[in-house]
Amino acid sequence: MLGKLINKVYRWGLKNSLWVIHFNTGSCNGCDIEILDLLTPRYDVERLGVLVEGTPRHADVLLCTGPVTKQTKEGLWQIYVQMPSPKYVVAVGTCSISGGVFYGSDNIMGGVDKVIPVDAYVMGCPCRPEAIIKGLLELQKGI
Repeated sequence: MLGKLINKVYRWGLKNSLWVIHFNTGSCNGCDIEILDLLTPRYDVERLGVLVEGTPRHADVLLCTGPVTKQTKEGLWQIYVQMPSPKYVVAVGTCSISGGVFYGSDNIMGGVDKVIPVDAYVMGCPCRPEAIIKGLLELQKGI
C-alpha cells in the first residue's frame, strides 16, 4: 500500500516538473534563440514545471536543436548517457528531425534520432516558443 502511494507521488512529481537541458548539435541558432525566448518571463514556462538545468545529471528532458554533425555525435551521446532514467528527448526544429537545409552535406549525419531515441518532435524552422510549449505539454501527457 505504501509502495503504491510512493510510486504515485513519484510519477506525479516527474510529470509536473520537467527539468530540461538544451544541446545544440550544429544548427544555425534559429531554434536556440526561440528556446531562449521560451525561457523569458513572457512565456513563463516555470509555471508549467519546466526548469532549465545546467548539468545533464539533474535533467529529465534533453532539448536538441540542429542536425547531428560528425563532431557533435559523441557529445550528444555522452550527455544522453549522463542523464538519469527515466529520460526523454525532444527534437526541436526541422534540422533536428531530418537534417533540414543541411541534409546531404558531407558532415551531417541527419536528425537526432540517428544517434539517440527521440520521444517528441517539434516542427518548424525555426519553431515558435508556443510550439515548443505544446511539445512539452504533449510529452507531459505521455509521461
